[in-house]
Amino acid sequence: MFVYGTDRLTVEKVMAIAKGSLKGVLTDYTISKINESRRKVEVMANSNKPIYGINTGFGPLCDVKISPDETSLLQKNLLLTHAVGVGNPISKELSKIMMICKVHALCKGFSGIRFEVVERIIFFIENNLIPVVPEQGSVGASGDLAPLSHLFLPLIGEGEFWLGEEVIPAKTLLEKHDLKPIELQAKEGLALINGTQFILAHAITGLYKMAYLLDLADVAGAMSLEGYQGSESPFKELLHSIRPFKGNLEVARRMRMLFKNSKNIKSHKNCARVQDPYSMRCIPQVHGASRNAYYHLKELTDIEMNSVTDNPIVLSDTEAISGGNFHGQPLAMALDYGSIAASELGNISDRRCYLLIEGKYGLPRLLTASGGLNSGFMIPQYTTAALVTENKSLCFPPSADSIPTSLGQEDHVSMGSISGRQFNQILGNIEKILAIELMYAAQAMEFRRPNTFSDIIEKNFRIIRSKVAKLEEDRLLKNDIDALVTLVKNRAFIVN
Repeated sequence: MFVYGTDRLTVEKVMAIAKGSLKGVLTDYTISKINESRRKVEVMANSNKPIYGINTGFGPLCDVKISPDETSLLQKNLLLTHAVGVGNPISKELSKIMMICKVHALCKGFSGIRFEVVERIIFFIENNLIPVVPEQGSVGASGDLAPLSHLFLPLIGEGEFWLGEEVIPAKTLLEKHDLKPIELQAKEGLALINGTQFILAHAITGLYKMAYLLDLADVAGAMSLEGYQGSESPFKELLHSIRPFKGNLEVARRMRMLFKNSKNIKSHKNCARVQDPYSMRCIPQVHGASRNAYYHLKELTDIEMNSVTDNPIVLSDTEAISGGNFHGQPLAMALDYGSIAASELGNISDRRCYLLIEGKYGLPRLLTASGGLNSGFMIPQYTTAALVTENKSLCFPPSADSIPTSLGQEDHVSMGSISGRQFNQILGNIEKILAIELMYAAQAMEFRRPNTFSDIIEKNFRIIRSKVAKLEEDRLLKNDIDALVTLVKNRAFIVN
């Protein structure tokens, strides 16, 4: 059980709540914080003092006073006018994660929202009532205004829900559950649509994928090095202790674990080679650098998940600070760093694929014993090369750009939503690149038999062979690649 607003949210807990294996709940203490914050807003809403978004207009219209009678319409109009997203819908999982993160932030007691609104969002989460949210339209400055507006339109009976793979009007599904649209009150529209939950959801899903892919990249690299019959000496503990980057140390440790009791790796001592190419021997330095970026992004995401990022922030009966906690720059820059780090996993993986088909050190050219009539594994490396180049183009940092919006009131924006989307696109390509490297590595290992490998590598070899047979003669390889990509996506490989 996880207590919203009180317990500390983590990537793992968010994913568990989203998948239904962990239940998020409210306690009396949490509810009291929500109610107390709401009481403060109601005091300010009836005050003559102009307080942004509570009794004034929004953005450049912050100098327009709004009467108490117009408050509800103001908040409704806010959601309606800001729901201008375009493009394909984001995944249902992302929409759900956005709701989970928003509930946690609202339950901190600084947003001034009513308990019944929070309760309705939790009902959506627990009953898998997932709003449809377009992927484009956020500049990541006043938070993710457009996507959050779409996410919460169903609260007021507007927008759309998913029903299976179909999209239906929100009113239809609300009626099915005997739910009436909520009439938003002072500050509530702002509390809902100001925030970084779109950026944050992409960071969370990306980190969840990247954690596994970092481990899998080590496995693929180790299997490639076994197939290449390279040296294990570059992974010695002493070597890395004198340049002790956290990620490097971890990857070197994992490589030693992956080579434990391997008979094949020992045969390198009989080779005339003095050293292996960088993509083999520098795995700890390259994979480790990507891990260091992962650690940094995870640290910042952990902070953001447990923060309040709407606006204004309600502090007392008379003070609601219109600050900038909604600005996405802290995550945007780290997501761009994460994109480069993820891309590099694919870059070095492609190079290892190339080494395995060069035809050196006892491996046949293109990993086929009957080249000529058969092209063997010539062409899948074209695919990895294409994916690597696509990832490089996706590494342009959106956070380095800013286009002023809101008549110049929002004159510097983070573009973090684009950073988050690109990060996940790159990771999707990494899944495919590593799947192809695993196919290459398994084929190369076939030419090292009867040598044996470590238990973990042998197990992963068998997982590959359960779906993809050794290539004896040319066949349609797309089916093999698709099968391995599915294994990667389903986390079927043993990485620890």
